[in-house]
Amino acid sequence: MLITGAASGMGRLYAERAVREGARAVVLWDRDAAALDALTAALRAEILTGRSATAWDAPPRSPSSAAGRPATSVHPFVLDLGELGAIAQSAQAVRRELGGVDVLINNAGIVRGKFFWEHDNGADTRPTMQVNALAPMYVTREFLTGMIESSREARVVNIASAAGTLSNPRMSVYAASKWAVIGWSDSMRLELEQQGFGHVKVTTVAPSYIDTGMFEGARGPLLTPVLAPEYVVDKVWKAMLAGRPLLMLPWSVGLARVLKGVLPTRAWDAVAERLGVYHSMDFFTGRRP
Repeated sequence: MLITGAASGMGRLYAERAVREGARAVVLWDRDAAALDALTAALRAEILTGRSATAWDAPPRSPSSAAGRPATSVHPFVLDLGELGAIAQSAQAVRRELGGVDVLINNAGIVRGKFFWEHDNGADTRPTMQVNALAPMYVTREFLTGMIESSREARVVNIASAAGTLSNPRMSVYAASKWAVIGWSDSMRLELEQQGFGHVKVTTVAPSYIDTGMFEGARGPLLTPVLAPEYVVDKVWKAMLAGRPLLMLPWSVGLARVLKGVLPTRAWDAVAERLGVYHSMDFFTGRRP
């Protein structure tokens, strides 16, 4: 299993879940070397405790299982996904060490909560599109051929956002990046199904705000609470195992998507204003880039 943006927030929770579930190998990609080192040490210490776990692709294991299967191995790589050229180099290193991956979670993301005219092309727009939209495509392309050629069940999980389904002030570039992810991810799912590669299943995830600090200051609209990270990870993990095509969290995200699709634009604008959708980023502060 390979997780991007693995050293903190949701990425760290996915990595911890992978170890608990007994993944054969967990590959961690992140640009924060210190946080990556800390996570790697914590995961390896947990593995040494010998907790039994049930893998999605293997029987329960301990560091020395009855079947002789080794404990989960952890493979950290420091790279900035905004540097697209580094992706191929790191992917090649992963293939040398492991041969490939069966599960890919494209989790890394950044946000700039500004009006569009406040964005700097170099500091804001370009990195947002590179990390959020282009990097998942680049990373997936590096490993997808191996997944297709293998007879093993494989999964690609692409973390998009509810922002990829609805327009929202102070989210123009972020929304654009996540709209791109949703369109690409679900199209790829259909391509795999049409071409008979059903063993590779793609899950697109579109959550509303999650309490990780990334969207500090943002307020969930009416009926759309800020989500607990552990809750989201559990839902994503189950959707991944099941090969579910699309996961929207909470349920109100799906309702808003339907309403936007059936109502005239100005009518939906009025509803969104009333629900607080268009003001959810008014007090956004976020994390330091």
